[in-house]
Parts: sequence; C-alpha cells; structure tokens
Amino acid sequence: MESSGASVRRPWVVGVSGASGTPYAAAVLRGLLAAGESVDLVVSRAARLTVLDETGIAFRDAHWQQDLREWLERPLDADQPQVGPLDGIRHWPAGDLAAGPSSGSYPVKGMLVVPCSTASVAGIALGLSKDLLQRAASVTLKERRPLVVCVRETPLSGQTLRQLVALDDAGAVVLPAAPGFYAGTRSAQQLVDFVAGRVLDAAGVPHGLYRRWQGELGGALTEAPAGPPTAPGPRAE
Repeated sequence: MESSGASVRRPWVVGVSGASGTPYAAAVLRGLLAAGESVDLVVSRAARLTVLDETGIAFRDAHWQQDLREWLERPLDADQPQVGPLDGIRHWPAGDLAAGPSSGSYPVKGMLVVPCSTASVAGIALGLSKDLLQRAASVTLKERRPLVVCVRETPLSGQTLRQLVALDDAGAVVLPAAPGFYAGTRSAQQLVDFVAGRVLDAAGVPHGLYRRWQGELGGALTEAPAGPPTAPGPRAE
C-alpha cells in the first residue's frame, strides 16, 4: 500500500520495438500524455532504425527529448498534433539492463509494447531479456501487471502464433495492429489512432482517439472523429 505522504510515481512503460508501425507508438504516447499519465520510454536499437526509415528522425539518447518531440508532432496526413511538456516521460536506453523497469520492485502500472515485432514476441515469450524492452516485459509478466503486446506483422508463422498463445496464457493482452473502418475513418492518421485507442482501452486509460461503436448494424457511433490529442492534462502519479 502506498504511504499517505508523497505519492509514488507509477508510470506506464512503453516499449517501442523494430516492427514497422512507429506512428502507432507516437499515437499511444500522445494519448498517455493527454490522459495525464507518466511514461517510462524504451526504444530498442532496431526501433531507432525504423523511426529513421519511417520519419527521417534519428532518435538519439543524448537528445531524446528534442527527437521525441519532433516525432510526436509529426502526423501522417492530419493537422500537426499539439504536444505539451514532456515532463511526464522518462527515457531509458535499451541497453541499460540496470534501469528501473528491469526490476520488479520498481513501481509501474504495466507495460505497452507498440509496435511489437515478432523478434520481441519471441524474446518476451521465451524470457530471453536480450535488452531492456524484453526484460521489462518479462518483469511485467512475473509481477502480474498488465502487459499489452501490439504485434505488427503479416503473415504470422506457426512459431510466432504459438509464442503469442504462450503470452496470452501468461496473462498478456495480444492486440494485433488491426485498424477498424467502422468509425467514420477518412485518413490514415485516424486508422493509426484507432489502433492506439484500442491499446489504451486494454490498459484502462481514458482517451478520445476514435469513435466508439454503440449500436447494432447501422447503429450510431459516439463522439466525433477524434484527431490527435490537443493538450496533456495534469500528470498522474
């Protein structure tokens, strides 16, 4: 139980692996900031190559705040998202196996791996802990905390399918990056936001990233089509 004194910072760990789909990670991060959540960010070595390939941004440890802001404020085909202060985000190098999220005693709410490559699926399912992303995910499972794995690959091999079943058996939520088209989608960014919203749904984090289905066939959808969050709320502790 937390003490009645100073509150304990309990962030969400967000792991970004090398799968294609870095816009999904950016949308999830914007959604967490908009909800006032704290974030511990881990970007794998392979993910940095993917970020560079998909956005032209070189994510550097020494300049991570500058590079992260540029990444979060770069939409696909919508208006430029407004991102507030990044005070709620702490960055950990992927090679730092002594980092906070590598330990079960480090207080976090859970972990979101988005996008999740099949290599990361295998590493997490087998408990390889090759880098901080895999280690933090393994710790999340052993501590019985929420783990959402947003796998982004097609087609899936039988080996990967068996590993995903193993993750499901271990308590993880396996959430493929599968956009929905029923929410009045008119842009690629809205498709990205739909997947990001489903990741946040699985984590129990409130958001307005997509319109929700409420009725039967031909029924109504709630909320207007949501663009990227405009401003973060107060930090959650």
